[in-house]
Amino acid sequence: MAVDDLWYSSKRDSVVGADGKKKMLPPTPTRRHGRGKRWRVRYVDDTGKPRERLFEQKPDAVRFDQGVHTDVDRGLYIDPADGRQTVEAYAETWRAAQLHRGSTYELVERTFRRHITPVLGEIPIGRVRSSHLQSWAKNVDLAPSTARIAYSYLVALFGTAVRDRVIATSPCVGVTLPAVDKAGHLIPTPDQIRAIAANLPPRYRALVYVGAGCGLRHGEALGLERRHVDFLRREIHVEQQLTVTSGRSPFIAPVKTKTSRRIVELPKPTADALAWHLREHPAVLVEVPDELDRRSPKVRSAELLFTNTQSRPIHRASWSHDWQPAARAAGLPERTGFHCLRHYFATLLIHAGASVKTVQLALGHSTPIVTLNEYVGQWPDQIDRTRTLVEDSLGAFRVPEAVA
Repeated sequence: MAVDDLWYSSKRDSVVGADGKKKMLPPTPTRRHGRGKRWRVRYVDDTGKPRERLFEQKPDAVRFDQGVHTDVDRGLYIDPADGRQTVEAYAETWRAAQLHRGSTYELVERTFRRHITPVLGEIPIGRVRSSHLQSWAKNVDLAPSTARIAYSYLVALFGTAVRDRVIATSPCVGVTLPAVDKAGHLIPTPDQIRAIAANLPPRYRALVYVGAGCGLRHGEALGLERRHVDFLRREIHVEQQLTVTSGRSPFIAPVKTKTSRRIVELPKPTADALAWHLREHPAVLVEVPDELDRRSPKVRSAELLFTNTQSRPIHRASWSHDWQPAARAAGLPERTGFHCLRHYFATLLIHAGASVKTVQLALGHSTPIVTLNEYVGQWPDQIDRTRTLVEDSLGAFRVPEAVA
């Protein structure tokens, strides 16, 4: 048996009594007698490492001994020491192992540093309960939609801890999150789009038509090179994006998702805007870091369509200084970003009768579900269409005749 009594020696002497029979003497007290916990369980964990644990009561030691051997045999063993590391310590290990790209890495790091670690960071990860997370969700100083993103990081973190057998179960169960206001997207009008373009510096005006006419994300538009625009076939090949992270100059990176790498149609207004742009501001070769292959980053010459006044890649910080005045001059609310042009493009397709799949492919969303979640309110005729289909199929209601 692997349960040892540390207060008494397991070896017992014997004597021969007057009747000639051998009798066992009482156990001999050890040097530890009366000090510390009495019962010790020795076992070998799933890595083959010898371990032990002390208990005050023998029944507790016996139950643990039986349970730990079962867990090791079934591959369910969890080292109690792993659960004693803090949430902050485990989060550092977890974040370092994620395949987050630059901007996402910054967002995750900032979210933990500002909103998660100050509240949950010092709690041992094995002692975090759903009540801790519910309290965090109630008091976190974030917009509801942003709080849900932060909570998704916690779900991922604790899910990894379960898979790594750091903890037995995830505490992310039964947590109620703040309700998200389902406010619609701000969709600029065609006049507002033209006004934005008119109020931007001339070298940036065609960017507006790329966003509104093709639905490209801002980084995708800034990452366009001359070779990506096929005027003959009237196509734009979206293969990369220009991105920025703290402390770095802009660099070329992979697009957001696999489906973001796509070919989009080039409508005439956008083609005309790009043709004018190339006449007035010809594409120039720019030395820019290229991290399309993270294992082999390099610096190369890129023939970017859009550059700043110094013929350098456009930085998002300097871009806002030109965009915001132009957006306000067009009558858009403060802090309306380039993404509103993408919303315009999406709703234009939807209202013209495009299917969910068509819109998903044009926008480069990862799944149709993402498109539906983003723009479900823009298919206003679907309910009426369903009603019409049922009415045409079933016809008018008639009172059933009684069966004899």
